[in-house]
Amino acid sequence: MLKIAHHTAYIHPLREGHRFPMIKYELIPEQLLYEGIVQPENFFAPQLADFETCCLAHDKDYVQQLFDLTLDAKMVRRIGFPLSQSLVDRERYILDGTIHSALYALKYGISFNTAGGTHHAGFDYGEGFCLMNDQAVATNYLLANGHAKKILIIDLDVHQGNGTAHIFLDNPNVFTFSMHGAKNFPFIKEKSDKDVEMPDGISDEEYLRLLISNLEELFAVVKPDFVFYQAGVDILSSDKLGKLKVSKEGCKHRDFLVINKCFELGIPVQISMGGGYSIHIKDIVDAHVSTYKTAIDIFDF
Repeated sequence: MLKIAHHTAYIHPLREGHRFPMIKYELIPEQLLYEGIVQPENFFAPQLADFETCCLAHDKDYVQQLFDLTLDAKMVRRIGFPLSQSLVDRERYILDGTIHSALYALKYGISFNTAGGTHHAGFDYGEGFCLMNDQAVATNYLLANGHAKKILIIDLDVHQGNGTAHIFLDNPNVFTFSMHGAKNFPFIKEKSDKDVEMPDGISDEEYLRLLISNLEELFAVVKPDFVFYQAGVDILSSDKLGKLKVSKEGCKHRDFLVINKCFELGIPVQISMGGGYSIHIKDIVDAHVSTYKTAIDIFDF
């Protein structure tokens, strides 16, 4: 059975006037249900990740400051959100959702978090609307509990997964791959195990060519026994921040390439949604929903 993490706490920051398009985290499950793609029993509600779990990939002092709401003003500005209890709780739900999503992926082959992909949060800092890094925490959870030995993180958000790279620098058990806009945020990049930087304006043909060639090499060399996929849809030509020219069909084919590769090799994959900033919310939601449709078709749920 396909299992999907979703919790209404994901949209609480909207009630405080934040201008980040978090409404998609509510609309994605609604659209999945409306189209009959999934049923209510496919969803599970995450709990608040505890302090020790948050520290699996983050500095204890930094996590304590988050829990106590005592981050200094400079760090709050770096994150981009006014710090609040509901915002910290939201991140804790996301972390728990991705951990349990990964555990469901071990059981069923694939699982989703309707939010997550908070890849700008590093070991001891938050950045770019990310307080903590859900897939990094889940990665260390799987490793610490003997559920995986070699993990590949595939980050196809238009922005580099700098926080993920920072957390796993020189970690032999985790291979970080980020394919992102060369001139996009963050402007000071971290070093992933493999970075593929793309020029502004890249279209479907060149984007998919780069992805295909790198995926073949990644799976052959890394030989992972678990994959985390950050499936940001800010690569779309309609995206306000992306600067690329990838079509909806190109984005859909991107998802097919990643998910089908995992399916063919029998490697469990957890998917978090990542970014999406198109002018029309429908374009964002449709692109994310397409990722679910692709997975369901491949896994024949």
